[in-house]
Amino acid sequence: MSERPHGQAGDGRMDEAIFEELYEKYATDVLRVSYFYLGDRQQAEDVTQDVFVRLLTNAPDLVPGREKAWLLKVALNRCRDLWRAAWVKRVVLGSPAMELTPAPDQMDDRLERQELLQAIRRLPTDFRDVILLHYYQGYGIAEIAEMMKVPEGTISSRLSRGRKKLEDILKESGAR
Repeated sequence: MSERPHGQAGDGRMDEAIFEELYEKYATDVLRVSYFYLGDRQQAEDVTQDVFVRLLTNAPDLVPGREKAWLLKVALNRCRDLWRAAWVKRVVLGSPAMELTPAPDQMDDRLERQELLQAIRRLPTDFRDVILLHYYQGYGIAEIAEMMKVPEGTISSRLSRGRKKLEDILKESGAR
């Protein structure tokens, strides 16, 4: 039996069973990251579909245990492309984010979380990406650096500066 890259069938296409497994395991994470980034459920669903179509049609050589990183990187890149498009720049700051955070018992908690999500959406792309990957997906600095192909020091700096900018945005909006 000849060795094949993880996820590929013998003819260079994505192995259907592996595709199904990856979709089952990671589609929700891709959708959540996309929704968080874009603030629009329909666009997030479109990005999620696009990511998995790319997985199926491109049959990338996935490293076992790093599939989620590849999927999230593709999703973030696609979200960034959409974000840059002129028609997406009209961010709706009041969009519901209930799927990203547990439904709180108190209205104050819900408002604070919505203000935080709105503030994160206002961050520059580089800061928003690392905050998303670190705090909402649980990746470490080394993993994010590898995923984004930048030095670990850059990721640490972006996290630190992103937190500071986030604090400034929250103070400016009167959230804190």
